[in-house]
Amino acid sequence: MHDIKWIRENPETFDADLKKRDFPAKSEEILAVDQKRRSHLEKLQEAQSRRNTASKEIGKAKATGDEEKAKALMNEVAELKAFVQNGEEIERVLDKELEDILSGLPNRAMDDVPLGADESDNVEIHKKGVIPTFDFDVKDHIEIGEGLGQLDFEIAAKISGARFVVLKKDLARLERALGQFMLDTHSQENGYMEVVPPFLVHAPALYGTGQLPKFEEDLFKTEDERYLIPTAEVPLTNLVREQILKGEDLPMRFTAYTPCFRSEAGSAGRDTKGMIRQHQFSKVEMVSVTTEEQSEAEHERMLACAEGILDKLGLAYRTVTLCVGDMGFGARRTYDIEVWLPGQQTYREISSCSTCGDFQARRMNARYRPEGEKAAKFVHTLNGSGLAVGRTMIAVLENYQNADGSVTIPEVLRPYLGGQEVIKA
Repeated sequence: MHDIKWIRENPETFDADLKKRDFPAKSEEILAVDQKRRSHLEKLQEAQSRRNTASKEIGKAKATGDEEKAKALMNEVAELKAFVQNGEEIERVLDKELEDILSGLPNRAMDDVPLGADESDNVEIHKKGVIPTFDFDVKDHIEIGEGLGQLDFEIAAKISGARFVVLKKDLARLERALGQFMLDTHSQENGYMEVVPPFLVHAPALYGTGQLPKFEEDLFKTEDERYLIPTAEVPLTNLVREQILKGEDLPMRFTAYTPCFRSEAGSAGRDTKGMIRQHQFSKVEMVSVTTEEQSEAEHERMLACAEGILDKLGLAYRTVTLCVGDMGFGARRTYDIEVWLPGQQTYREISSCSTCGDFQARRMNARYRPEGEKAAKFVHTLNGSGLAVGRTMIAVLENYQNADGSVTIPEVLRPYLGGQEVIKA
């Protein structure tokens, strides 16, 4: 959500920022509703003040025996009471009108975010790791998994339809090992508090993080008006909703290993084969809640934590800054980490780390009180994948494949697999 006071003071800048994100100018419409609301509130306050004054005057009139004046004042109070009650309903209508406009607008990109329309305009920051070479024909993860007899898309389709997979035997254990390894690293080394959050949430939680109302078609909804989480960002960020935190307790850092559910409504025809883009997948998420002064450093820290997982796994990757056209709705800046996949001979996204400023906090009413100050401020929130477990498995299978169809297990994962070194058919 945007700060209406800031929009009043910077309407042209606000419209210019919307234009960068391919949205039409909105400040004139917003400020017209805002002015109407403020004017109404002023009249409402005047009526409430007059009602209070008139109520006191009734007692004085009766005390002096002026019944005619007392009756006139009582009639005036009754009219004012009716006006205030009706005015409060009008206030709610105007509040909702303003909120509906603001809630459909994306966050403002930071000044250093590159301009551009899509992923072709993203800017590379760096590349790390060594791209492996092979002296045999490289397979993709589908061929490898099916060759092992442990990756089954056919039975998954019979059970659930397209964009699902069944993992078996060592690949099922490998997914669990990857999730545990990531979770252990973030909670034991990187200072994130491990959380097991709900996987079903109410609409206000999704509104708070920006998935609703704009992206409802991408969500799975139950008959009792709950939603399956599209990412653990939703419950983790909402841990601080409607609270005033102590400034000295920030930053707060949370991590969780959860299933995620997405309808992929906007990705028809993209990555229909394999595990790249599924309706159900596992992910280890990182969320930070911090102050405006700390949020820039926290973004760089979060990126380093995500990259560190790939460093430990010995996987080659590159990191890019997303352009405005490729950035998520609630983000002010996003770093994407793309891992090298030999089966596709390209880098593919495996993590997004975003800073949202106070955009989500305003929607959640999440604030903090700086030490020694009376006024509360909105917190800043950040989120990042640390990492997408399924895509990490793809990277492990393809980068550690052997000529005989087996897969060497990265050393860092072996303790989670009882010391096992190779996955064989």
